[in-house]
Amino acid sequence: MRNRSLLLMCLPAIVFFLIFAYLPMPGLYLAFINYNYTDGIFRSQFVGFDNFRFLVITGDLWRLTFNTIAYNIAFILLGNVVQIAVAILLNEMRAKWFKKTAQTLMFLPYFISAVLVGLIAYNILSYDYGVLNSILQSLGFDKAKVYSNPNVWPFIIVLTYLWQSTGYGSIVYFAAIMGMDHEMIEAAQIDGANAFQRIRHIILPWLKPTFVILLLFSLGGILRGNFGLFFNLVGASNSSLFPTTDIIETYVFRALMTNFNFSMGSAVSMYQSVFGFLVVLTANWLVKKVSPDNSLF
Repeated sequence: MRNRSLLLMCLPAIVFFLIFAYLPMPGLYLAFINYNYTDGIFRSQFVGFDNFRFLVITGDLWRLTFNTIAYNIAFILLGNVVQIAVAILLNEMRAKWFKKTAQTLMFLPYFISAVLVGLIAYNILSYDYGVLNSILQSLGFDKAKVYSNPNVWPFIIVLTYLWQSTGYGSIVYFAAIMGMDHEMIEAAQIDGANAFQRIRHIILPWLKPTFVILLLFSLGGILRGNFGLFFNLVGASNSSLFPTTDIIETYVFRALMTNFNFSMGSAVSMYQSVFGFLVVLTANWLVKKVSPDNSLF
């Protein structure tokens, strides 16, 4: 009762998670049955861990896990490094009009729909009509078959993600820099510290707690891929690109919408959630050992 006002403020979030996270949990039973429409969820044949065993035997589980984790590690590490660098550069700018203009221009890609991003990418990379091949032909080179070459797509996807998310993500670090005691910076300047020394010894240590917290939050979704980005860039039917672009979300989408295999899709999703939960616990335990003040719980 003493905290009823705070509980009322939390109520919308509690209701949201109750409806969209807890009430659907009985649906996890799909992962342990051979689902068919006639019998429904709770009368379909119970097969135990056969769906998981099939994923392991076919090798799909390992490929999906590796691709999803590898992309997310690249997104997390490169994303945070670039965001910190951009935030520091914005802080070092002295012309306010240029700083505001740069922030706005970097912020805009975040609001561009993933569908539009895929359309832009197609108009650049298309074999017949793409801008890239038009430039290559004008320079006397052969056309690049980007949509049949799986090796170039990790770079394309990571660069697209950085282009779209850097402006938005840098706001958190920029806000953290704005919240620091600038008397420390002024004292360092008086003592003769140059810009690189101030960044290395004052600003970066100040950003460490923010980086650790964002890292822990990100690790919770290390097995949750950016479906909109992958689906709209690569599509769901270009199997030649699957070795390097297929992640858990796109596999589940095909299992549900193309193969109508609800049990397999549910098995992959359950594996994804349990693995992500264990990653969060492990990462938090490691952070608590190294720096207790920066752990989540």
